[in-house]
Amino acid sequence: MALPRVLLADDHTIVADGLRSLLAEHFDLVGTVRDGVALVEAAGRLQPDVIVSDICMPVLSGLDALRRLNKETPRPRMIFLTVHADPDLAAEAFRAGAAGYLAKHSAGDELINAIHEVLRGRFYLSPLITRDVLTTSTLTRQGHPAG
Repeated sequence: MALPRVLLADDHTIVADGLRSLLAEHFDLVGTVRDGVALVEAAGRLQPDVIVSDICMPVLSGLDALRRLNKETPRPRMIFLTVHADPDLAAEAFRAGAAGYLAKHSAGDELINAIHEVLRGRFYLSPLITRDVLTTSTLTRQGHPAG
């Protein structure tokens, strides 16, 4: 059985190298790109099952790359792996069509699990961010300012 095809997008070489080492045993890593324009081009050419992407990248952000990819068929499933554990940014990512959102300080096994969940057609939100979303939501409902 063929391994699921994963495309990596991160402008930090050491992060991309670490992701390759972490994921190579579990997935077919079809490529690594360093910016959003290269991501859009590589996704069309390589047809990955899942894209693991940073949000903040040069030339074109991961979010803007996803918005461009939404016009493609088949539309790849994208997981954002980012330093921004911001519930508002996570919500924006899901509105743009993301299938998953993880903080870079998550454990490596969590990313592997997230990819499998997304491949099953599910959505994945890191528990670290989910807690922040629930806290913000609860405080707002109780009349306290969020934050």
